Amino acid sequence: MEEMQEVLANQAEMVNAIDTVWVALCAALIFQMEGGFALLEAGFIRSKNSVSIIAKVMIDIMFGGLAFYAVGFGIAYGASNGWFAFGTGISKEDLGLGLTISNSLFWFIQLGFAIAAVSIVSGAITERMKVWAYTVFVVIFCAFMYPLAANWVWNPNGWLAALGFNDFAGSAAVHAMGGFAALAGAIAVGPRIGKYKPDGTPNSIMGHNIPLAAVGAFILWFGWFGFNPGSTLAAVGKWDLIGKVATNTFLASAAGGVATTFYTYFRYTKVDITMVINGVLAGLVAITAGCNVVGPNSAILIGLVAGILVDVAVVLIDRAKIDDPVGAIAVHGINGTFGTLAVGLFAEESGLFTTGDAHQLGVQALGVFTIAAFSFVVTFVVFKILDKIMGIRVKPDEEEIGIDAVEYSIDAYDDYM
Repeated sequence: MEEMQEVLANQAEMVNAIDTVWVALCAALIFQMEGGFALLEAGFIRSKNSVSIIAKVMIDIMFGGLAFYAVGFGIAYGASNGWFAFGTGISKEDLGLGLTISNSLFWFIQLGFAIAAVSIVSGAITERMKVWAYTVFVVIFCAFMYPLAANWVWNPNGWLAALGFNDFAGSAAVHAMGGFAALAGAIAVGPRIGKYKPDGTPNSIMGHNIPLAAVGAFILWFGWFGFNPGSTLAAVGKWDLIGKVATNTFLASAAGGVATTFYTYFRYTKVDITMVINGVLAGLVAITAGCNVVGPNSAILIGLVAGILVDVAVVLIDRAKIDDPVGAIAVHGINGTFGTLAVGLFAEESGLFTTGDAHQLGVQALGVFTIAAFSFVVTFVVFKILDKIMGIRVKPDEEEIGIDAVEYSIDAYDDYM
């Protein structure tokens, strides 16, 4: 009997060890995605503001990370009444998720999700927002806003979880949440000086370093193979699911880029590589909700739609005089919404197109539209309050000079003779 208990204990220890290594590696990949955000956004904007976007992404990690530790994690994964919980630090109690990793490691991988969500906002408000106002928003977002959405979706007692809402790695809870916060922020802070002509037509303000943006996109692409497969939260017994998720993640991303390549070529007579970059990211965002429940052919179709949708959305957002320098709203907000709905269309066991049953689609629509509305309204209110208290936008002359020189007294690039 004692020998049997020892064998079982050793097996449990082995499962814990293997799952811990797997999740730790994935969490590290997710964390490094912040480097991708920084380079992508820096490349897509003007050089005079590049330092400021690097600083904002670091603020996401530092201030957002501490806020998520202090109260955010407890709100997301504490004892929930279906809508919210309360707790501080990292609970030692069983979270009800059947984890085979420590709560501390689970907190760390969830930290990556929280700071990824708020980093989406940084791109949409770049080149004109004050650093300290942005910092306050980051704290609010990571301490309260994102954790509430995570509670609804991933807490075992969350109201959306109880309805059977499927958002495997966060098309809704991360990307739609961040994308619609970005929309509210861009509206509240207003467009950059010179973005729109007197008649309302947009001027093109090109990014200063497309290769830099491309490197950032590759880092994000690489990190997504921690983001999605890592959401299994275990390796033992889930090897087949990990393979399915990784395959679907790649197929959708590649299809997104292919769709944007052809779409921009036939629409503009030349391939728009900046949009192709966003097409790949759109495919990644769109597959994130359903990568665990759709087949590979459906993943390709989801990516193809996302790759076209992102360009259409960018144009429409620009026509609405909403200035989003990096396309964050289209990539994350619009395609996060589409990807969440796509689960209800293409899921192998519950999709409308695969089973004829619309119930899952209804649940998906309820969940993503609630999260989007919540994120937009709260962000807009927070921005307006911050504007009254401390101001959210730099002065016009400071914007013309560049935020780097005004707020950081440094240029991204030195000119040498």
